[in-house]
Amino acid sequence: MSIVTKKAYAKKAKKQFAIIGLGRFGSNVAKYLAELGYEVLAVDDNAQRVQDVAHYVTHAVIADSTDEEAMSALGIRNFDVVVVAIGQDIQSSILTTLILKDLGVPSIIVKAQNDLHGKVLNKIGADKVVFPERDMGLRVAHHLISPNILEHIELSVDYSIVEMKLPSSMVGKNLKQLDIRLKYNCNVLAVKRDGEMNITPRADEPLIRDDVLVIVGKNDQLTKLEQAHAEP
Repeated sequence: MSIVTKKAYAKKAKKQFAIIGLGRFGSNVAKYLAELGYEVLAVDDNAQRVQDVAHYVTHAVIADSTDEEAMSALGIRNFDVVVVAIGQDIQSSILTTLILKDLGVPSIIVKAQNDLHGKVLNKIGADKVVFPERDMGLRVAHHLISPNILEHIELSVDYSIVEMKLPSSMVGKNLKQLDIRLKYNCNVLAVKRDGEMNITPRADEPLIRDDVLVIVGKNDQLTKLEQAHAEP
């Protein structure tokens, strides 16, 4: 185990994150958290990957996450959240998660390769399991069939939140006239306009071109809404 770089800690106490596995997903999570000002420990057994993120994060360390002594020496239990972003090595992902649980890490988020991997991770105590490749695939698919859908967040098997660019058929109308709740059993949570989020939009205020509606509802009803206002 060798420390490649170490940046000075911020004076103000902040939540601490550790990212284990510095592939595309893990390195992006580490960089983004660091950009937001959080303290980030980045860990991988590949020296080049560690070197690539070293100048972004607080600490970058070459270590084997399946070595319990190495993880303990890093003080991994002191981090508020540990993200296990190990790529294709499912065995290492599972072993790392078990070690983190045994060491008493407060919150463990793990990247899963498939549903079976996800079930195992849930069984052994992962606090949250994420499927970045699957989720990205869903977003791309939704964008292909519904170009007005800018973002799609799956809340459960049945419910999602979408950000929908206002279709031309809605321009000039207000939320009361559209009556999305009655027609589609979906709720408009907010309206984005010029980069500002309005979480209490007036029902009688006309919507304008380039507005974005933030809508929550059942997936089948959201699909009906998207199809009803699809651009020709």
